Amino acid sequence: MPEAVPNVLSIAGIDPSGGAGLYADLKTFAALRTYGCGVVAALTAQNTQRVRAVHVPPVEFLRAQLDTLFADVAIAATKTGMLASAAVIETTAERLAHWRAQGQSPILVVDPVMVAKSGDTLLDRQAVGALVEALLPLATVITPNLPEAAVLLGRTAPESRREMIRAAEALRALLPTDDGHWVLLKGGHLPGSELVDLLFDGEHLHEFVAPKAATKNTHGTGCTYAAAIAALAARAGSPRTDAAMREVVSEAHRYLQGAIATSGALAVGHGHGPLHHFHALWL
Repeated sequence: MPEAVPNVLSIAGIDPSGGAGLYADLKTFAALRTYGCGVVAALTAQNTQRVRAVHVPPVEFLRAQLDTLFADVAIAATKTGMLASAAVIETTAERLAHWRAQGQSPILVVDPVMVAKSGDTLLDRQAVGALVEALLPLATVITPNLPEAAVLLGRTAPESRREMIRAAEALRALLPTDDGHWVLLKGGHLPGSELVDLLFDGEHLHEFVAPKAATKNTHGTGCTYAAAIAALAARAGSPRTDAAMREVVSEAHRYLQGAIATSGALAVGHGHGPLHHFHALWL
């Protein structure tokens, strides 16, 4: 009897160009051999160049989506992306906490999506407090980039590796104090020829380094990275140790770099193009 394929959920926004948000998450889940489920938290009118409009469905419908899904499908891990308002964040957190108490989704990866690649704001400023107070206490892993870390901490963005370490320590203080919670601080906004990401659990610090790719096809990078972590953590059986999560993030990092490196095989739009989520299967 083959081992069951884990079911992984994305709660995120819809990007019609398919490069970011829920569509990118589902591609990532499939590429990493998990079954993807999706709950729509927002709809956007966007392409590879800009976000033109955002529509947020009523929270009652968000609640209905979540409860209907969890009542039927066993979810091994959940990844959150664009949650555009305090009400959406609070409803998501409340229902996830409810269903976790029923044994659902022991893994939660929170990608605190705030700004699109185009520079358009995707998260209401008033929602930041709800994110910190309601959702982060449930998180297994949070995956902010440097500008997002600055917003979460109410300080300027880190400008060096040393400042990244201090920011990772401060971000870890926003999570529960017990073991099994990690900050993955993404350093792609630092100057230089290398990308450095830091994984920190309050005690162990790990670096993941890659050269910066000479491409503008980086639309949905953060979504894909967080989705890969959720999928691989689900396949690993809810990792709770430093070594186990380090291996999950290392594999997610390798997958992400491959998706960026092969993105030139796609021709989508005229702005920041998408990653090649199925690079290991198509090429």
